[in-house]
Amino acid sequence: METGADLSNFALTAVPYVTAFLAGALGGVHCIGMCGGVVGALVYGLPQASRRRTATLLPFVFAYNLGRICTYTVAGAIAGYLGFIAADWVNEYRSWFFLRIAAALLMIGFGLYIAGWWMALTHVERLGARLWRRIQPIGRRLFPVHRWHQALLLGLLWGWLPCGLVYTVLVWSFAAGGWREGAMLMVSFGVGTMPLLVLLGITAGRLTASLQHRAVRAIAGLTVIVFGLWTLAATLIHQTNMGLGHTH
Repeated sequence: METGADLSNFALTAVPYVTAFLAGALGGVHCIGMCGGVVGALVYGLPQASRRRTATLLPFVFAYNLGRICTYTVAGAIAGYLGFIAADWVNEYRSWFFLRIAAALLMIGFGLYIAGWWMALTHVERLGARLWRRIQPIGRRLFPVHRWHQALLLGLLWGWLPCGLVYTVLVWSFAAGGWREGAMLMVSFGVGTMPLLVLLGITAGRLTASLQHRAVRAIAGLTVIVFGLWTLAATLIHQTNMGLGHTH
């Protein structure tokens, strides 16, 4: 029979990755307007012969998304490493505790953002707007796309598109505990977004409106909020068990 400590440890290890995956899978219902337009532009940048059949279109769509997830992975590894270095500046247990609390609060804010109930995270997108303006002209040089490696390169650039959801998980990966954990968190998130965006690519974005229904967004947001509250509770329980934050 599992004890409270066992459940707490599970919540602090496996749950963040599961939550990141679900956030990617469910979070797309909110930002699908932006990504739907990008997917449509990428698909229509292919030769007509490649767009005619799913069998010829699918490799390009997968390459776009693989490149995007690779960018997320690198960014997550960098954020996780920086968070690990920052944690060395303070007491190990205190840094662990506060970073986990920050991650839990980000999950909750993330869920509110997905549901459309709290839009403050849209301001995060402005942080990457300048970088995107510099990257975007590079992508234009890769059109028209005739080979899968061109699609992969475009996907790598697509990964830097300013998006509040992506940036929120990236900040969350800062608290992941190291570069491997940060990379895995972003991989989990990226893989979660894959089915929806591949489907949008195959349908050339025609499902955008139906996936932005208010009820769908609310359910997705609530799911992420529940995982955030679980992580917050598990962190506080672990802190109590280990005496974190107390001086001796």
